[in-house]
Amino acid sequence: MKIIEKITLIIYSNLILIASVIACLIIFKWIDVDIVLSLVKNLIVSEPSSKIILGVSIVFILLSIRCIFFDPTSKQNLKDKQGVLLENENGKLMISKETIENLVEAVTNEYKTAKEVSSRVEIDKENNVNIFVNLIVGADSVIKDLSVDLQEKIKSRVKETTDLDVKEVNIMIKRAIQEKQKTEKEQA
Repeated sequence: MKIIEKITLIIYSNLILIASVIACLIIFKWIDVDIVLSLVKNLIVSEPSSKIILGVSIVFILLSIRCIFFDPTSKQNLKDKQGVLLENENGKLMISKETIENLVEAVTNEYKTAKEVSSRVEIDKENNVNIFVNLIVGADSVIKDLSVDLQEKIKSRVKETTDLDVKEVNIMIKRAIQEKQKTEKEQA
C-alpha cells in the first residue's frame, strides 16, 4: 500500500471513529444534539473553516473515487496469479505458473519411486520462482537422494525450458507407500 493510501485510510478511520463516538453520545443523551448541530453549522458557515472543509472534502471525494474505481494493486495481483511476464524488443512473453507446474510434474514422473506429485509455484515481485512439491513416494525409495536429485533436475529443467532462475525447490514427502504385492495369479 502506498503512503498516500495509508494516510487516507488513517484519516478515514479517525473520522469514522469520531462520528461513531458522537452518534453514541447523542443516542445515550450524554450530549445535546443542538450543541453538535450548532458546532457543525459554525464550522461550515464561517469563512476560513468552510474553505478548508470544502478543500478537504474535494480531496476525500477524489481519493474515494480513485480507491473505488482504480485499484492499483489489481494489475500486480493479476500478474502474480498468472505467472512471469518477460519482455524483449520483439514483444512480451507470459510464462504461466501452470506451465512451470507441468514441468515439475514431467520431471517427477521420470522417477519410478515418485508415485504421486502435486506442485505449487510462487513468484515474487522480482520474478524469483519458488517451487513447492508434495510427493508420495514408494517405501523402497531413498528420500534424501531422491529429493536432492529432484531439486537439481527441476531447477535445471525450468532454467533450460523457460530461462527462469528457480530460487528454491521445496519438497515435502507426504508419505511413503508400500507397493502392492503381486498375487500368485498375477505372477503366472
